Amino acid sequence: MAELMHRIADGVWAYIQPDGGWMVNNMGVITGRDGSTIVDVTSTEARTRAFLEAVAAVTDEPARRLVLTHAHPDHCMGASLLPDVEVIAHRGAADELRAPEPPAPHIFEPFEQGDVHPRIPTVVFEDAVTITPAENPVEVRHPGGPAHTRGDSYVWLPEQRVLFAGDLVFSGGTPFALSGSPAGWLRALEQMARLEPEVVVPGHGPIGGVELFAPVADYLRFVIEAAAEAHRRGLSPLEAARALDLGAFAGLLEPERIAGNLHRAFAELDGAEPDMDAAWQDMYEYNGSHSLEVHA
Repeated sequence: MAELMHRIADGVWAYIQPDGGWMVNNMGVITGRDGSTIVDVTSTEARTRAFLEAVAAVTDEPARRLVLTHAHPDHCMGASLLPDVEVIAHRGAADELRAPEPPAPHIFEPFEQGDVHPRIPTVVFEDAVTITPAENPVEVRHPGGPAHTRGDSYVWLPEQRVLFAGDLVFSGGTPFALSGSPAGWLRALEQMARLEPEVVVPGHGPIGGVELFAPVADYLRFVIEAAAEAHRRGLSPLEAARALDLGAFAGLLEPERIAGNLHRAFAELDGAEPDMDAAWQDMYEYNGSHSLEVHA
């Protein structure tokens, strides 16, 4: 699977897993004097072992640290295959990893996870942390509030102008805000855009540049506007989702996420937290009462 590894700058690689759907995410590796920095792992033992083999093919440096961009299992589950590395994450991600709230078993198609599990971060930060594995710094930043989740990080390499955005950017997939905030996510996109990166590695989907930000922002505004109108009309999130014409967003992967996104947007209008179990169930029902497709 070495063809999945893409050199994007001197000493910097992105590992891109197609098709970028549920449980199929992207990762990265940054080499340095004292060893390499890994950006995220993935959802299964087989996929994480394939990634680590690809890392070994591009550098013989040992992995010294793992940055987790958030706490969702597709980005964290394989961390147990790196038992000795330092694990860096935002405090919100660390809290979520200590108290996970997985959806009911029927929500996702069964898949072979293998012998892996997440690791609790060993280095926890509030706003930002800078690490220096090489001559050039690696900045790990929290966007300042909930966005995709409450504990997002993005990894910024200012000298190379490379941004590992985690799931703050989806490329070709439906953005998923159930664990975060659509409005906060828009602010995070504005913050990342001000960096003017030359290369953007999304959490899912193909690599690009700053052009990857606008489609995510457009979708989030669509959700916010649709939620406000449906909430005014007294619709439930599922009723609102079924009534919506997704229009330009209909071709994105995982369109069922609209139901979960509306749950979060409705909750924000009410100044409350969404019922997570109900949100996952509504995505399942929006999907024709079929388990969500997983290619992991």
